[in-house]
Amino acid sequence: MVTVLLVHVSIMTTVKIPLLPLRELIVFPHEVVPLFVGREKSINALEEAMAADRQILLCAQKKAKVNDPKPEGIHEFGTIGTIVQLLRLPDGTVKVLVEGKTRARIKQYLDTAKYFEVEAELVETAEIDPEQEPDFQALMRSVQATFENYVKLNKRVPPELAVSVQSIDNPSRLADTIAAHVNFKLAAKQDLLETENVWTRLETLYELMQNEIEILQVEKKI
Repeated sequence: MVTVLLVHVSIMTTVKIPLLPLRELIVFPHEVVPLFVGREKSINALEEAMAADRQILLCAQKKAKVNDPKPEGIHEFGTIGTIVQLLRLPDGTVKVLVEGKTRARIKQYLDTAKYFEVEAELVETAEIDPEQEPDFQALMRSVQATFENYVKLNKRVPPELAVSVQSIDNPSRLADTIAAHVNFKLAAKQDLLETENVWTRLETLYELMQNEIEILQVEKKI
């Protein structure tokens, strides 16, 4: 199908960047998240990013309980984020506000002593105009409607989010915004983050939300 082939085009750029391993959290592009950082290596990575261009790679650990993860214990696919705000707290920890920007894949580790520094490949999906692709438009509308149903059943998601999602006309941004706010398991979120093909990502997201809605409906009956 032509539509699917169009979205598989990606532009690759390589960067040298500090890495921040995350416990039990996946950050998506376009998502703004507050993080509390206490590990020395992680604080060093943040300081290095602040001294440069405020860019940092956010990758989830494979096992959250590991305090000193090794490269093999960190997912190679993550999100490059911009540090919006950094606040040092009296107890020595750091509160940081990060905005996800783009997907990236770790190519190699350059340093692991003071902090993790990696060479990463940016994964930027080619822009798609849904108005020129009727199939895309139909799939996006289905995803938006399903998310609206999910929000009605899940009181932890603010209703205004469903309204703002209706106005998103970029397929990749739509998928990432919803994925960030639906209560999927971490493995499912990591899979969505690693799915470069936007059509596939939207289809997977639609199926996952349908499953969540079924669970929520059963819980409501009980």
